[in-house]
Amino acid sequence: MTTIMIVVIMAFISISLFVWSIKHLSAKFALRYHDTFTSSARTNLSDMFLFIEPRQLFVLNMLTLFSMPIVFRIFFGTWALGILISLFLALIPRFAYKFLHKRRRRKFVHQLPDGLNMVATSMQSGANVTSAIEFMAEEMESPMKQEFQLFLREQRLGVEFNKALDNMLVRIPEDEFQLVTAGMQISREVGGNLAEVLLRLSDTLRRKIEMEGKIDALTSQGKMQGVVMTLLPIFIGVVLYHMEPSSMGRILTEPMGWALMVLIAIMLTCGYMSIRKIVAIDV
Repeated sequence: MTTIMIVVIMAFISISLFVWSIKHLSAKFALRYHDTFTSSARTNLSDMFLFIEPRQLFVLNMLTLFSMPIVFRIFFGTWALGILISLFLALIPRFAYKFLHKRRRRKFVHQLPDGLNMVATSMQSGANVTSAIEFMAEEMESPMKQEFQLFLREQRLGVEFNKALDNMLVRIPEDEFQLVTAGMQISREVGGNLAEVLLRLSDTLRRKIEMEGKIDALTSQGKMQGVVMTLLPIFIGVVLYHMEPSSMGRILTEPMGWALMVLIAIMLTCGYMSIRKIVAIDV
């Protein structure tokens, strides 16, 4: 009897410690995920001049993550696929920020030739560099307008011209803008006709952007083939599931099917990334 009591007490203590550890680790992980998500959202959104409350995005993200398993359980009768989708969605914000940053930087680069032309024309008309940049910032659209207005605001606060340009280069780390920054800084330090330098840079950038557009048009077929080859197995799987739900349903309800879905996802991702790497041509 004493032995049974000791075993029961030890089992109770072990279960209590296990539950407490799970609860403690879950709370710690949730707090860390909350802090990481909100800080990352605040930094990335402020860099893109998007003033959205990070807590609202966190609440929306959590609702989406927890609702996916329930939705897949109701409509497909499986928890596993919903959990996998939730894990995939948890990684989406990081890639979404990178995509938005890249798109914003490329739009800035495409605006550079026109902006440099406006600055050079204003300087040829007698305006100084600061006045020409102010006029350009008022006339251009975002993101160039936002970046150069921040550049001008830093100068009004006492930041040196070259330092303000370096700060903008940190926010827009593109080779084209690095060329513009170097040209403007060298021209101010060494001397010379800055307006002529800006006009030449504008012409060079316009030719480069035109060449990139031609290459993108020629490689668009290969990129579309990569998308089609990636989505085709998924489409066929959905069709087969509706045609033979009893046979295909095993892939959603059995451990071997879950492992197969993970393997398929890895192979499709590797194939898509390989195709993207082949058709990506750096100018």
